[in-house]
Amino acid sequence: MLPIAQQIYRRLFEAWGPQKWWPADSPFEVMIGAILVQNTNWRNVERAIENLKSAEALSPLQLLAIELENLQELIRPAGYFRIKAQRLRSLVQFFVDEFGGEITAMQAIPMPQLREKLLAVHGIGPETADSILLYAVGQSAMVVDAYTLRVFARHGWVPHGTSYHALQAHIAQELPEDATIYNDFHALIVEVGKKHCRKTPQCEGCPLQELLPVHGLVKEK
Repeated sequence: MLPIAQQIYRRLFEAWGPQKWWPADSPFEVMIGAILVQNTNWRNVERAIENLKSAEALSPLQLLAIELENLQELIRPAGYFRIKAQRLRSLVQFFVDEFGGEITAMQAIPMPQLREKLLAVHGIGPETADSILLYAVGQSAMVVDAYTLRVFARHGWVPHGTSYHALQAHIAQELPEDATIYNDFHALIVEVGKKHCRKTPQCEGCPLQELLPVHGLVKEK
């Protein structure tokens, strides 16, 4: 029998196909989106990114040149706009200082080393760092999030409250180390979270419904 993560991937991929995530026009836009999506939904991020595009502020040097107050207003739709403006500045300054604003320079750095560099940037935690590594840089970083934990815990595959790194390791050891698979796996899990595994679960019609324990969802104590 296939490991659980591979069963999940197969069922979701057969149901919904490739997700073509992360939706962006460039790797740099992915990096910006990875900051903006913190603690908000993607629809709000899209509005903020459209504002940046309209203001011609969606390149490293343009974003650094814009006044902080103007940047805050442009990204206001994404929420926490003052905090995120500072985080964007920190990330973009790092990108320019370390790599000359070139994604190819980032791709030349081994993933563990690049991950450590990203985590040292103000406002970047494990999920944001791994999102940049996977979706912008194209490295094999397994991204997990609140949806992932909810799906895995409710099915009884990991305990509720499992840490980011423990959940990441659990899934990564069951999947081939492949950036394309990691990309679609995470994107498909997000779809499950949005369509079915909500705060109030809607299991009917979910491709993972047959994988539930006999006694039903495992509830958080």
